[in-house]
Amino acid sequence: MNQTTASAPQTDHWSGPVLTSLKNAGSKTSAGFSKLSTTQKVVGGALLALGVGYLVRSKGGSKTSSTADTLNELLYFVNDRIAGYERAVAESQNPELRGYYKQLVSQSQQFSTDLNTYLSREGKGRQTSTTLKGKLYRRWMDTQAALTGSDEKAILGANIYGEEWALKAYQEALADPQLTGVIRRTVERQYELSQNTYRRLKNLEVSQ
Repeated sequence: MNQTTASAPQTDHWSGPVLTSLKNAGSKTSAGFSKLSTTQKVVGGALLALGVGYLVRSKGGSKTSSTADTLNELLYFVNDRIAGYERAVAESQNPELRGYYKQLVSQSQQFSTDLNTYLSREGKGRQTSTTLKGKLYRRWMDTQAALTGSDEKAILGANIYGEEWALKAYQEALADPQLTGVIRRTVERQYELSQNTYRRLKNLEVSQ
């Protein structure tokens, strides 16, 4: 298989469409922010702080010391991806979109299975947990849906946001020089598929 399209990214991950989309997501959310209770605003602020804090630590701190550490960290975000698309399946009323989200749940589960297989070979147990950031974000979106209703474009927006974080996690993993051989090729392939998903979700968002 030709792997040239999935080479490791540059160290600066905060340029281009991902950053633009994150900014747009923040603008869309701010319109309804004034309607939230103090508690809901605190939850939203905590989520933002966690997300920014994670990026600062992963960008400025030391890299993981082993392949197992890198796989373990990546699996948190892959498991977030599973939970995010399961939420989309449960909330979407569009049969075509629900079918696509189900495919993405299955794809993400296969990603997790493959990575956990390699993690086991490194002498570690299976990683099935999600990130705290992911948990808070899904709760935040549930709160937003309760206040404003959950339409298909809002669900797509949440999926795009989640895919951006998955892409960031893959970029961080591929920046680890200790990730080599068949494990690196697997992560590269997953990263490529995640990029394809991101592009398709963006196109779907435009068409809504």
